[in-house]
Amino acid sequence: MYIIGNAFASANCRQTEYRIGEDCCPTCPAGMYVKQHCTEFTGTSCTPCTEGTYQDNINGREQCYSCTNCNAGVGLKVKKVCTSTSDALCENLDGYFCIDYNRGGCIAAQRHTVCSPGQYISQRGTADKDTECLQCTDGTYSDGTSSSCKPHTICESVGLKQIQPGSNSTDSECREHDDNTGLVPGIIPGLILVMLAIISAIILTVGRKKISGKC
Repeated sequence: MYIIGNAFASANCRQTEYRIGEDCCPTCPAGMYVKQHCTEFTGTSCTPCTEGTYQDNINGREQCYSCTNCNAGVGLKVKKVCTSTSDALCENLDGYFCIDYNRGGCIAAQRHTVCSPGQYISQRGTADKDTECLQCTDGTYSDGTSSSCKPHTICESVGLKQIQPGSNSTDSECREHDDNTGLVPGIIPGLILVMLAIISAIILTVGRKKISGKC
């Protein structure tokens, strides 16, 4: 704490003085505040700003300003720390963009938009601009994390069978052709022919034995 010389008798306050009632007192320097106003016999008593407060100019205030809190909960972080003579400056966290500035710092931020499935990222978010999303066109899809939409797979073009058509957020579902489906109708007649051949052979064998026994 120290004393600034008396200016009590002045009628019109100068730039380096402040008015108290009808009289003037010398101002305190930046980084300090008025502990006790001057009197007719004493000068202004000034004391340094406490931690977490600041005063960025000569002043006649009885307290310092509170430092700005760069709150991570609202998307902000410290760009410049607070000192006794200057306030803190904030900037937006990654994944956020600034929506309000003051004296070279960000005072309000908003989280970047997350594109939904069926949309693609047409413009990625920056420190001062939100992410831009656009809808996928027919025949394409995206899960919302890509910078473009992908065309649906045409199953037949890769030798597969489509079991589920694609949507704007998912690809077509394909599987291999079931080759056994074409064989089933042909197996049954073949088995019948084999069985008939076996039965015919048995009949012929039995007939021959009977003829041989008679002889």
